[in-house]
Amino acid sequence: MDVNAQVRDPREHVNEEPRNDLGDLMAGFFGMTGFMTVVFFGMVIIKFIMSE
Repeated sequence: MDVNAQVRDPREHVNEEPRNDLGDLMAGFFGMTGFMTVVFFGMVIIKFIMSE
């Protein structure tokens, strides 16, 4: 069996930039929390408008 498989060492991390991981984590967490808060209050406002 002749297979041309190109195996790469997964420790190379070709597409990963390990700089500022904590900052990325906090930006993602607070960004998503802020977005979900806006969506929540938007839905509450829409519910009150529709109920009148």
